[in-house]
Amino acid sequence: MKEGFRQSMAWLHTWSGLVFGWLLFAIFLTGTLAYFKDETSHWMQPEIPVRALNAEASLTLAQHHLQRHAADASRWVIDLPDARDPALTVRWQQAPAAPGERGRFNRATLDARTGVAVQPRESAGGEFFYRFHFQLQMPYPWGRWLATAAAMVMFVALITGIVTHKKIFKDFFTFRPRKGQRSWLDGHNAVGVLVLPFHLMITYSSLVIFMSMVMPASILATYGNDVRAFYQEVLPEVPLPERAGQPAALSALAPLLVRAGEHWPGGQVARVTVDNPGDANAAVVMTRASGDRVVYDYGRDLSFNGVTGQLLGQTPEKSLPMAVAGGFYGLHMGRFAGAPLRWLYFFCGLAGTAMIGTGLMIWFGKRQLQHAKKGAAPFGLRLVEVLNIAGMAGLVTAVAVFFWANRALPLDLPARAGWEVNAFFIAWGLSVAHAALRGGRQAWVEQLSAAAVLFAALPLLDWGTAGRYQLAALEQGDWTLAGFDLTCLIAGLFLAWAARKTRRAGLAVKAGRPRRETVRPAVLEQGTN
Repeated sequence: MKEGFRQSMAWLHTWSGLVFGWLLFAIFLTGTLAYFKDETSHWMQPEIPVRALNAEASLTLAQHHLQRHAADASRWVIDLPDARDPALTVRWQQAPAAPGERGRFNRATLDARTGVAVQPRESAGGEFFYRFHFQLQMPYPWGRWLATAAAMVMFVALITGIVTHKKIFKDFFTFRPRKGQRSWLDGHNAVGVLVLPFHLMITYSSLVIFMSMVMPASILATYGNDVRAFYQEVLPEVPLPERAGQPAALSALAPLLVRAGEHWPGGQVARVTVDNPGDANAAVVMTRASGDRVVYDYGRDLSFNGVTGQLLGQTPEKSLPMAVAGGFYGLHMGRFAGAPLRWLYFFCGLAGTAMIGTGLMIWFGKRQLQHAKKGAAPFGLRLVEVLNIAGMAGLVTAVAVFFWANRALPLDLPARAGWEVNAFFIAWGLSVAHAALRGGRQAWVEQLSAAAVLFAALPLLDWGTAGRYQLAALEQGDWTLAGFDLTCLIAGLFLAWAARKTRRAGLAVKAGRPRRETVRPAVLEQGTN
């Protein structure tokens, strides 16, 4: 009975990982890249200069710009620069043309030291990877539903994997290279156990984040169809006064920023919103940055009278359940992490991606050996091979093409950010066609080689098209742009090594050299049939 249970868990582990494996690989890879989404956006918009951080000076510059160009707007929104994002961004909402309508937002990016408007290239930036990670470039809410379903399957695969591998920690210290399936399984076990706590945390926390969407029964039972009442109760907002219709000068915003910093010891202000600027009932809302603590506290605001500077109110402390949920959200997003911890998140994410990829390779390799004896491979196995190639090597190539599009597309191209995303999906689609036409090890070699060339040559393209921004950043002591290029070069070298290893393995098979295989554990052999 005990062996039967473990065999059932092995079967569930295998098939749940296979059916959602390619989707999970894409979710993990893009989520891993999203840990550096601000740095990626900085590289993709190099025109935004890096300046020494001075929040009060930047806020004053932003206020002067808005008073000159948007004095009659109904709302101002100012996003302050930080250590990761150098942009000083201002937005203003025009007064609605008719009652019930929403005014149109305008946007400008300013130099954080001079206040001069900057014209960065239109780009999807690192936000693309962040959004794709949980929305899959699908309309709301279908992408989120699919991503959450994949997360649930991942959680099941992790639990069943732990149950199946009763010698999991012993196997972690065992790796036998150049032994075919045995090596793939050893690698799968190693990357799975090495960062197992991270895998469990990141998967479970993703379910917590979307719990209100996928498990709304308790909300509907309590609030009925008035779901907004639920969110108003758990995420209360500070009420703001209505527009008085009497003109009044807006007070300086920088002193209010200092007062907010005193109210949040160790905290920082990320956004300043001004409602009804130039009106007697102007209100200034200071929103706390989410990266200065582990617990993500959505909507932590202070509200001031925009004319007198009087404190109007603040959002109340969150309840214990909301604080726990915020803790899971903060751990999942990793916004609190400094550079060393963010790199640890990044490598743990890559380990999770590798765990999924090796699992897919184990499934395919075992059945390929079985059908090799019969002399014919079924359509399903051929389909898995194509999806493996395009879902892994093809996806990596598409990421490289996305970066190339940022530097290669004309700067004045209409809908330029959309074309960056289009280039990503076009390259990914072509990888599917290539894998279907070429197939086998040769397709692996060619797609890995293409990704290697694209990544390794990206620094050359960058310096050839945006080298002046690289030099300006280095003069300011900012190594983000150069670090991005160096990371791409390392990725290209690794992919070139992988392509070479794959090619040499194929040549060895053609030369008739015996492949050293070892028998997999009996429970896996029986559980995956």
